[in-house]
Amino acid sequence: MDMPMHFFFSNKVTLLFDFWKVNSPAGIALSVLVVLLMAILYEIIKLIKMKMQHRISLAMTTPAHGREMLLEPDRTSINSGNTDCNPPSKRWLGLHLGASLLHVLQVVLGYALMLCVMTYNTWIFLGIIVGSVIGYYLLFPIQLESLDSCHRTPAGQRHTNEGRLRTGGDL
Repeated sequence: MDMPMHFFFSNKVTLLFDFWKVNSPAGIALSVLVVLLMAILYEIIKLIKMKMQHRISLAMTTPAHGREMLLEPDRTSINSGNTDCNPPSKRWLGLHLGASLLHVLQVVLGYALMLCVMTYNTWIFLGIIVGSVIGYYLLFPIQLESLDSCHRTPAGQRHTNEGRLRTGGDL
């Protein structure tokens, strides 16, 4: 099949697999909706992965109570009181496995979207762009809320740009 190497408007395209052949205006509209939803899903996965990685890194760098949730002391080792030298707990391994699976899903979905763009069908390309914009627009407030809550400390204190804690009365 001879494929054009420039963007074109058409309602005839084959997407990703031989069974996903589009030959009608209704088919292209449905395909655009599917790739639009795939692009929104990509943005959702990106946000979930970012939140998960932030929680893992925060727990790993938080002294005492945060690390205790992820690292369990090895009762059989000589220096069982030192959790820094012990292997990670099953919970940490589970979180890491979850983050890894999310990463794989994000990469696979990203490559599938890239292959859809490489059909050079303008309708499909616009569907992916609009889906990405919609996903980012809808999820951005959630991302800001998540980041804002992560920078707060107990007792209403906030971190300053210099890394020092500031109470509500200090200006």
